[in-house]
Amino acid sequence: MDALDGQARREAILARLGGTHTPVSAAALARELGVSRQIIVGDVALLRAGGHPISATPRGYLTERAPGTARTLACVHPPEGMGAELYAIVDAGCEVVDVIVEHPLYGQLTGALRLRSRYDVGQFLEQVAANEARPLSDLTDGIHLHTIRAFEPAALDRAAQALRALGYLLEEGTGPEAR
Repeated sequence: MDALDGQARREAILARLGGTHTPVSAAALARELGVSRQIIVGDVALLRAGGHPISATPRGYLTERAPGTARTLACVHPPEGMGAELYAIVDAGCEVVDVIVEHPLYGQLTGALRLRSRYDVGQFLEQVAANEARPLSDLTDGIHLHTIRAFEPAALDRAAQALRALGYLLEEGTGPEAR
């Protein structure tokens, strides 16, 4: 593809992201549009600053769509419980939209996840292992929030019940001080 001017390239990025429900990496967009990955990163930053709802996930960019019903769950578990937690949520029929922690210096830190299936969770956990990354919840003694989304409210209840069964749902009397 011939290189596009900046505005045409940003319109192409929006069209590409709007036409898929799966993440598209900056490298893939760069190949498709004949520019460097850094140009794409800059274009996406400009689009986001202009009000376009684009999320950066560990697997690439997505445009924000909010079908279904969302709920925020407070969770607590050791780092080795992350896989069981994420699998429990997607197995209940929910998407793990993000993870949120409250940092004493920076305030709320949010990491976009957009995990919708066991495959997505497996890919995410492989990236964690390959990068020797620690979860955001390490900053808060395992306490964190997840926004979860589902088409049916019963799936949200199933996810909460699954986390409760694992001992990972943070409820009154279940926090680190109660352990």
